[in-house]
Amino acid sequence: MIKFLDIKAINDSFDPELTEAIKRVLDSGWYLLGEEVKAFEKEYSDYIGSKHCIGVANGLDALRLILRAYLELGIMKEGDEIIVPANTYIASLLAITDNKLVPILVEPDITTFNIDPFKIEEIISDKTKGIMIVHLYGLNAMHIEIQRLIEKYNLKLIEDNAQAAGAYYGDKRTGSIGNAAGHSFYPGKNLGALGDAGAVTTNDDKLASIIRALANYGSNKKYVNDFQGLNSRLDEIQAAILRVKLKRLDKDNKRRSDIANYYLHNIKNSCVLLPIQKEGFETCNTKMENVWHLFVIRTTNRIKLQEYLSEKEIQTLIHYPIPPHKQKAYKRMNSLNYPITEQIHQEVLSLPISQVLSDNEIKKVVEIINLFQF
Repeated sequence: MIKFLDIKAINDSFDPELTEAIKRVLDSGWYLLGEEVKAFEKEYSDYIGSKHCIGVANGLDALRLILRAYLELGIMKEGDEIIVPANTYIASLLAITDNKLVPILVEPDITTFNIDPFKIEEIISDKTKGIMIVHLYGLNAMHIEIQRLIEKYNLKLIEDNAQAAGAYYGDKRTGSIGNAAGHSFYPGKNLGALGDAGAVTTNDDKLASIIRALANYGSNKKYVNDFQGLNSRLDEIQAAILRVKLKRLDKDNKRRSDIANYYLHNIKNSCVLLPIQKEGFETCNTKMENVWHLFVIRTTNRIKLQEYLSEKEIQTLIHYPIPPHKQKAYKRMNSLNYPITEQIHQEVLSLPISQVLSDNEIKKVVEIINLFQF
């Protein structure tokens, strides 16, 4: 069986460093808000290219805390609108509605799956206070048109960087482009912990200070609570694990890029639509615009293709079968019509991609797909 993502094999590839890191924490006797978290925050902020990094419990909390901090600063208020791609994981919307802000959905560019920059301006209103871009599947979503809009309308740019650790937009890494960014280190991510973990990056001193307090019961000083905060902290063991994995992230992303390049050049089945890269993008570049968290193809007969691949012992997943606006959680949106998003969610299928896939496994995936017929 070719697994979609063999997390155990990935973690095994880091031994004995992971075991040593865990033992280091156990031996320290300190498990929260300690030296490992401080060290990871410094190392990750240096890697991303941001002034601040605040470790939090997960990627959703990272986005929630950014928006909550803007509410505390008075930059946003309940009922304000945040523009967000219609084609995204539901966490992007949850962070907005959890803060009693209003998500305004924008269709994606079907060739990149990311928000279509040229469909944003028409829905900007006097209530619009920010644009949340999602670097979906590991592909940078930033665009010069988005930069023009945030400057023209004085909007906050928030990055959902949950799937794109290490990607670039020009000379900047994603996560350092906007006013603040949320990061996820869920075990299946390119930079994955051994449980839930996340972070916020920003260059804004005041915003960082408020987020750090909000994530710690609203307190910057023990037993002194300036805000009605929550408990959302990165623990010492996860930080120690992430420090080990961060050192190899660029190398691991390069391996993913090599696999994607092989898929792009060798899958030749007319039933399968491959990801279309932006003009000028080369997967062998040092500064990768796409770190290939997922390799997502499209086909009009997804069920048949997925069943066929399963029979051939190739595991695939669907990211994602139901768009957020069609989820029961957002019943008030169920009647909305976003045809490009809905088409994507009906057609996408994610192929195996990770740094531990062997060359023979990659070749097998391609050979089996090329033999598929409707």
